[in-house]
Amino acid sequence: MNWDWEKLRENQQKFAHKKEGGGPSMPRPPQMDELLNRFKNFKLPGIFLVGVILLGLFFGSSTFFQIEQDEVGVIQRFGKYTRIAQPGLNFKLPAGIERVTKVKVKRIFKEEFGFQTVKGSSNYRFASESTSQETPLMLTGDLNVAVVPWIVQYRISNPRDYLFKVKDVIAILRDMSEATMRTVVGDRSINEVISKREEIADAAKEVLQKEMDTAESGISIVTIEMKKTNVPEPVQSSFNEVNQAIQEKEQTIYKAREEYNKAVPLARGEAKRVIKDAEGYAIDRINRSQGDATKFTAVYLAYVKAKDVTKKRLYLEAMLEIFPNLGAKYIIDSDQKNLLPFLNMGEGSSSAALQNRFLKKSE
Repeated sequence: MNWDWEKLRENQQKFAHKKEGGGPSMPRPPQMDELLNRFKNFKLPGIFLVGVILLGLFFGSSTFFQIEQDEVGVIQRFGKYTRIAQPGLNFKLPAGIERVTKVKVKRIFKEEFGFQTVKGSSNYRFASESTSQETPLMLTGDLNVAVVPWIVQYRISNPRDYLFKVKDVIAILRDMSEATMRTVVGDRSINEVISKREEIADAAKEVLQKEMDTAESGISIVTIEMKKTNVPEPVQSSFNEVNQAIQEKEQTIYKAREEYNKAVPLARGEAKRVIKDAEGYAIDRINRSQGDATKFTAVYLAYVKAKDVTKKRLYLEAMLEIFPNLGAKYIIDSDQKNLLPFLNMGEGSSSAALQNRFLKKSE
């Protein structure tokens, strides 16, 4: 479209002069119908130039593309995978020949199971029948029902497998995650499910990663987070009573074991002491018996050699043992009518003096 720029400039100059002299205002701009009439007279070279510009813009925008730092570009040529484009400015063949799909490989994605996070807060609510979330009810190894909510965090580790190997990666991730969690929970008791959430999460993560690798999903499991597990609300009160009874039972057993640990070692120590005393007494009696037997044998051998001497010696030794225990002895002649102080009856008399007198008299 050819505009008469010189004529338009002259009109503007005339308008400026008239405005300074207080003349009439500038003529009105061209209306839509006038523009359409001028487009009808548009020449072919102008259309060709516009087409070339539009074609250049189209090919330029479809040839060069930008990849962000947290993603890669998967390029397909006529629908077939060819290469991976790294972050930065990249080049490809025009649209219709090559197509690029951007995949976030550094972003951590998450899937929630059994509950829904309330937007704008850190709270969450359990899934109900009116929601599309999977039910969090699971059967434990001891045939109890537990409410088990959890979160799976993952990232895309292999963009090619993620885009082309599995039709619906998120669907298989959710199905395998639920199957894995039910398997792990089914091997544990209700108390373990409630108290050992980290252990269950680690075991489920290992099993789920193996299953996703087998399916060639291109997903790497970052972590599995177990939320607060519990029993269903209708049986919560009964479950609490059972737990209380179990705790009372364990407390009673603990007290009984405490008493057992006090009484049994004491009884065992007393029994060992009595046994040791008996063993010591038995050894003492045996040794005494053996000594007496040896002494009797020695006396007998001496008696055989000198009977009279041995008898007298035995008699004297027996008297030596008996007399000290009898105290002071007074020997009075039966024919004596008047008591005379033959012996010192005071405290000065001693048993040793009497023994000496008795021995001298015997000799």
